[in-house]
Amino acid sequence: MADPDLTHLAQVGTEIAIRVTPKASRNRITLEDDQIRVYVTVLPEDGKANAAVQKLLAKHMGLAKSRLALIRGATSRDKVFRVD
Repeated sequence: MADPDLTHLAQVGTEIAIRVTPKASRNRITLEDDQIRVYVTVLPEDGKANAAVQKLLAKHMGLAKSRLALIRGATSRDKVFRVD
C-alpha cells in the first residue's frame, strides 16, 4: 500500500493528530479509519522517535521539518503537530 498524500495538510496553522508506532519494521505512514498512523524504526528514547516522525511527516507533506512543531504528546504515542 502506498503512503497517503498529505500535501493538503501543509497550510500554516493546521494541526495534525497522529498515532505513532516506534520500533516498526520500516518507516511508513498509513491512514486507518481517518487516523494518520506513523511507523518509525527508531526507539522512543531521547526524542529520537519524535525527530524521526517529524522528518517523515514533513517529507510526505512537502515541507521543511523545521516548519512542523510538536505541540502535544512528546512522551505519548498520540501526538499533535502544527504547521508553522
